[in-house]
Amino acid sequence: MAYPLSCSTIISHRAGSGSCYLPRSLKNNAFFRTHLVLPLSPLRSTTPARQIYARLTVPKNSASLELTKRPTTPSILLTHLESTMKQFQSLMAVMLIFIEIASPIPFYEWQVWPVSPAEAVLYSPETNIPRTGELALRRAIPANPNMKTIQDSLEDISYLLRIPQRKPFGTMEGNVKKALKIATDEKASILASIPAELRDEGSVLYASLIEGKGGLQNLLQYIKDKDPDKVSVGLASTLDTVAQLELLQAPGLSFLLPQQYLKYPRLTGRGIVEFTVEKVDGSTFSPEAAGVAKSTAKIQVVLDGYSAPLTAGNFAKLVIDGAYDGMKLTSANQAILSDSELGKATGYSVPLEIKPSGQFEPLYRTTLSVQDGELPVLPLSVYGAVAMAHSDVSEELSSPSQFFFYLYDKRNSGLGGLSFEEGQFSVFGYTTIGRDILPQVKTGDVIRSAKLVEGQDRLVLPPQEN
Repeated sequence: MAYPLSCSTIISHRAGSGSCYLPRSLKNNAFFRTHLVLPLSPLRSTTPARQIYARLTVPKNSASLELTKRPTTPSILLTHLESTMKQFQSLMAVMLIFIEIASPIPFYEWQVWPVSPAEAVLYSPETNIPRTGELALRRAIPANPNMKTIQDSLEDISYLLRIPQRKPFGTMEGNVKKALKIATDEKASILASIPAELRDEGSVLYASLIEGKGGLQNLLQYIKDKDPDKVSVGLASTLDTVAQLELLQAPGLSFLLPQQYLKYPRLTGRGIVEFTVEKVDGSTFSPEAAGVAKSTAKIQVVLDGYSAPLTAGNFAKLVIDGAYDGMKLTSANQAILSDSELGKATGYSVPLEIKPSGQFEPLYRTTLSVQDGELPVLPLSVYGAVAMAHSDVSEELSSPSQFFFYLYDKRNSGLGGLSFEEGQFSVFGYTTIGRDILPQVKTGDVIRSAKLVEGQDRLVLPPQEN
């Protein structure tokens, strides 16, 4: 982010005047009127020509007084040189201003900020948040550190692939070789992190990661061939294998829940919910390629109990109980909401639950301050994010049953790509199948059925619910 220019010693200006020079056309620009801390005034010469001449004169009683008062060749040259330097300084001042405006690199010596460093997070174009549900879910897995290093190295390639024209294939090759070396050297550690009953499955996945069709060796060859399309496909396959290995390394929660929250249902891993949505006005959903238009469509959501065990657990229980079958949907601005509350007997008033990035456990009954640099592990700023609405009783609680699909729109967010509601809701999953269906859902459409198709073995119910 560029910071405003102050009249520091970097730019030559009149000593003690508190002014710097800008052309008249730029002085009228709103940016310069509001972002410069010192007033703008035309640069005036501090050393008139007559002062220069005076330095060259001899004492008043000298016989050569009249001769020395006349401009000499050295004085003319000096005057011309000074005038040229003034023009050069003015030009440099303007150039530095435009360089600073255009440059993404801040000049830290200039102690003038348009906003505080904390507030800059929401507007920073460098804010590093996942842009897809798959990426957010992969980063949320509490896995072996070696696998996380491999994952980070490979994910960097996805950013490098976005560079147009001359792509840095050499850097990509280095990233894959780094990941391959870690995977080879740390094989024992990687497999030891998998529970004994799942180790055979883990060994198969490990072999696939190294030498499989979608493994690191093939990815390395695609990069050497400088084929960006094959690199993109191979990278997606490799990262999928990495995620599967990481899930085997995370059989449960990596933290202990507070004692007062053990009375709530909780999901100790991942779950998958499949919604069947139906249009009741006789219209149809747009078909996929070569498909047939139908009045029903499937939407699949992955629940993340690793980061939001209480919220995901309460939602999974409601799905099993059939609470959402036949429920009407409402299309609102950037969201698709389920119908209003189902009643206190149906769901739990689970506390607001948000896990900050870099922390080991979620925070409860509190929002995150994005302006202070706090970002959630499961960001709302992803198209198809699924979160609970706030309770009518208190914003420290989530609604017992009302949830919404968030239709993220970059046009309605800060320059850093963060939603202005980021860190305010309990996000517990992402739409992974049927994202193209979401914008077609209209007010009055119905959830014909909702089923927990995976993860019921990880749903822990309170004693009275067993």
